[in-house]
Amino acid sequence: MANIYDTQEFTEKYYYGGTLGAIWSPEKTKFRLWAPTASKVVLNIFREGLGGDKLDSIDMESSANGTWLYVMEGNQDGLYYTYSVTVDGKTNEVVDPYAKAVGANGLRGMVIDLKATDPKGFRETPRPAFGDGRPTDAVVYETHVRDFSNHYSAQSNFPGKFLAFTETGKALKDGTKIGVDHLKELGVTHVQLLPSYDYYTVDETKLDVPQFNWGYDPLNYNAPEGSYSTNAYDGAVRVNEYKQMVQALHKNGIRVIMDVVYNHTMFAEESYLNMTVPHFYHRTREDGTFYNGSACNNETASDRPMCRKYIVDSVIHWASEYMLDGFRFDLMGIHDIVTMNEIREELNKIDPTIIVYGEGWTGGECGIPDELRALKCNAKQFPGVGAFSVDIRDGIKGHVFELKEKGFVSGAKDFEETVKFGLVGCIDFPGIDMSKVNYSKQSWALNPSQAVNYVEAHDNLTIWDKLATSNPEDDEETRIKMDKLAVGIVFTAQGLSFIQFGQDFLRTKYNEEIGGFDENSFRSPDKVNNIDWNRKSEYIDVFNYYKGLIAFRKTHRSLRFTEASQVCDHLKFLDCPAPNMVAFTVEACEEGDYRDLLVIYNANRDDVSFNLPEGKWDIFINGERAGTEVLDTASGSVIIAGISMIAAVQG
Repeated sequence: MANIYDTQEFTEKYYYGGTLGAIWSPEKTKFRLWAPTASKVVLNIFREGLGGDKLDSIDMESSANGTWLYVMEGNQDGLYYTYSVTVDGKTNEVVDPYAKAVGANGLRGMVIDLKATDPKGFRETPRPAFGDGRPTDAVVYETHVRDFSNHYSAQSNFPGKFLAFTETGKALKDGTKIGVDHLKELGVTHVQLLPSYDYYTVDETKLDVPQFNWGYDPLNYNAPEGSYSTNAYDGAVRVNEYKQMVQALHKNGIRVIMDVVYNHTMFAEESYLNMTVPHFYHRTREDGTFYNGSACNNETASDRPMCRKYIVDSVIHWASEYMLDGFRFDLMGIHDIVTMNEIREELNKIDPTIIVYGEGWTGGECGIPDELRALKCNAKQFPGVGAFSVDIRDGIKGHVFELKEKGFVSGAKDFEETVKFGLVGCIDFPGIDMSKVNYSKQSWALNPSQAVNYVEAHDNLTIWDKLATSNPEDDEETRIKMDKLAVGIVFTAQGLSFIQFGQDFLRTKYNEEIGGFDENSFRSPDKVNNIDWNRKSEYIDVFNYYKGLIAFRKTHRSLRFTEASQVCDHLKFLDCPAPNMVAFTVEACEEGDYRDLLVIYNANRDDVSFNLPEGKWDIFINGERAGTEVLDTASGSVIIAGISMIAAVQG
């Protein structure tokens, strides 16, 4: 069966390029499902999204290119439905894969007038400007919807909900800004939300029972998660409140990126996709078993045209209906290159400033060859789509899976070339000894816009916990220096800048149940995942440093080049007087940059004297402070304190 799906004959006969799902209008609703192998499809209709009697079961008619169609007259807004699909004598009840709204726990689709769910002025609220709208102008702040507001210190009227992002004016007793006001104060341009589509493992009917999940277990891709709404039973409520969240963030000058997980489904055999068209939407071996490139028991077959269409249609739905500003692809390396290029092409038609990036790797063996997949090493084949730079991440702090291993900032030797490679945005840059780079032995980015620079994300230890594990002998003051140097490298590197929620005040995930730091808190208790906003007051100096770095980066376009040629022509690495140092200048070359930049990192514990390039240099960043105000002026030479950096502008 799987081999038939990959034939040109199957594609020509069954590819359907039209609109699928429950297509609502005031006069009628067209139900159209793609199920080419089905012998019968029945439409089941309900008044409620969960429970209650079935109102009717209606045979659908076989229609064009393997689709099944039924037209129901009248205004059916709010009606819930499922399909009973019969294949090879077996009948399964499924939720429409194209359902735009669902009831509690995603067990039924919902017919919906999406326009009626728009908050007042939603379509007129513009996407906020950020720099010149280039990926390198973005500063992304990753957060989980629940974590953002669930702790008592958040003072939210909607703890753990979409609507918490609509609240402003929140502060701690000492005046420290929290919530959305914190995002604005920090200066981030984008918030990246961990999965917020409808996922499986949180029971939406038992929200009074403690439960937590990141959401990498997709159930219904095209509807928002119910546990983040104030009423999971009404599909329209979650749609409206998601839009309120996006609108509020846009009004506060912040764009919204959605973390999407099209690479696998929560279930394999029992996923709605598989029960609709068995073994089509997933890659399977000749014996019928599922490939498992996701390490989640299955992987989707994006290379099949109707599966590709499903993914592209879904992305376009979120970008157009919810006005989302970007997409982060989980395990992007499972998807084929053609799919990622098509997504980029379609999003450009909506707004070319919509950002796309993802994880350029997989979790296991995939069902198609490496050369066809959107792996980091193939990034030059899908321009306009970025990938996380694990090179700079692990070069800065040490191997992410070797918890005690150190990196550049924490005392390891011979990481200078790795840091340099990350600093140029992982492009082909003359003079870098690629044999000494930790992972990549050749450039992978076509231009710096494809490099996502970071040291911490939701996965693995936070950098603060990593430093505590790799450097237990060092005191807090020393580890704070390491943290500042680490993020200083991220914000002075070419590429897109990315940090995790709470990183700017030393987020920790200590888990009493395991007696240590939690490196995979995807279902750990709220006590582990919640953000205690009081920590911002405790580490306000660290927060101000992050804030200053972001402000400095925004001021200097030469830290945000978009073309490899610009980096190669204007960035120059300097000789350093000691190992474990990296220094470079960037020649001013764009409007708004009227002076050259100088950046020096010293990962040694001892101070080092550095002979400066000719001229006066105004220092804006040192080991203590960062921002857009001159801290000192130097010429001839300067002392770089141990485990610190300076960034200066030629006077």
